[in-house]
Amino acid sequence: MARRYDPDRRRRIIDAAIRVVGAKGIAGLSHRSVAAEADVPLGSTTYHFKTLDELMVAALRQANEGFAKLVAARGALEDPGSDVAAELAGLVGEWLAGDRTGVELEYELYLAALRRPALRPVAAEWCQDLADSIARRTDPVTARALVALLDGICLQVLLTGVEYDEEYARDVLARVIP
Repeated sequence: MARRYDPDRRRRIIDAAIRVVGAKGIAGLSHRSVAAEADVPLGSTTYHFKTLDELMVAALRQANEGFAKLVAARGALEDPGSDVAAELAGLVGEWLAGDRTGVELEYELYLAALRRPALRPVAAEWCQDLADSIARRTDPVTARALVALLDGICLQVLLTGVEYDEEYARDVLARVIP
């Protein structure tokens, strides 16, 4: 039997891994569960991703791309006349207003870095990229503090199920900005 050319297979496997983690959590992620979800042979998942850590790194990178695209699409951090606190609060509001499952999944993969060292550079990369974007409007120390505060606000919303309060977020973010 001839090998079928499937240039999107790797991406479909990553998408399937994201869906598996979204449905079953990190504990439900296996090459077998991803292969079934992607409707590919088990060997395809192990061909593209030798270990589950490699697969989780790819999934976290892809999830991070979604937030980076949102930051770029808003473009507000590029405008020197905009209110940084208001723009960040609005950005988080837009992110949380989208697919909540996707946001939860991103945080699940992000927090998996606590136990899986292979994920730590990707999680750190996300924090650094956001801090770099913010630092164009503030200083690097303030930018890192704002990223930490945004993380805390997002986690509180996700863990408690309370409604995101954009006005509150804007107020506390403004308190950190000199």
